[in-house]
Amino acid sequence: MSDILGLIFDKDGTLFDFRATWGGWSRRLLEKLAVENGTSAAHLGGVIGYDMQNGEFVAGSPVIAHTVSEIAEIMLPHLPGTPLDRLVADMNHLALGAQLVEATPLLPLFTELSARGLKLGLATNDAEEPARSHLGKAGIAGLFDFIAGFDSGYGAKPDPSPLLAFARIVGLDPASVAMVGDSRHDLYAGRRAGMRTVGVLTGIAKTDDLADLADVVLPDISHLPGWVSDQNAGNS
Repeated sequence: MSDILGLIFDKDGTLFDFRATWGGWSRRLLEKLAVENGTSAAHLGGVIGYDMQNGEFVAGSPVIAHTVSEIAEIMLPHLPGTPLDRLVADMNHLALGAQLVEATPLLPLFTELSARGLKLGLATNDAEEPARSHLGKAGIAGLFDFIAGFDSGYGAKPDPSPLLAFARIVGLDPASVAMVGDSRHDLYAGRRAGMRTVGVLTGIAKTDDLADLADVVLPDISHLPGWVSDQNAGNS
């Protein structure tokens, strides 16, 4: 088996705690849309799988792994007269200001991974602009060799194309890359790309939800350095 020479990460639920970060974004979005459209925020929350009363995402919520455009299309029938492009723009604008909660301290972790010579990539179903903004706020954008959103021209997970683009651009065999994510979309994309797959539990999914698609399920990404060392030591 090849040494692991590169890691490509999902963003939300992987680098940033999903509930803590995107619960607030969802609430602000739903309240804004409810006022603008004379409807109920609770009703709109039900459409996208967010319980306004309890502040919780339900299993299978499209917010977990779908693109911004896909989430907007799901909501659009409940927002008569709202153009899709305006809704997507509003959602991306709110995402730029999301209050980010790191799943683990990111700067020391990514500094260590980069110092090891690992190539680092990001493939998110968020848009590229907010993704770059979020990495910048965490102080780690400059440590990434590749950053792609659903709108970057490589497709969106579970399509493996953005993962394969990362491997191609940094000059790695996909077999020497591990995909790290919190959802089945992430891990399925990794499997289809011919990469090893690492599940983490800082999203909504539990171990049993990810185990059949993951080579390993870790509590969070802080455990990656040890796991990579173990994998590569087994090849020496």
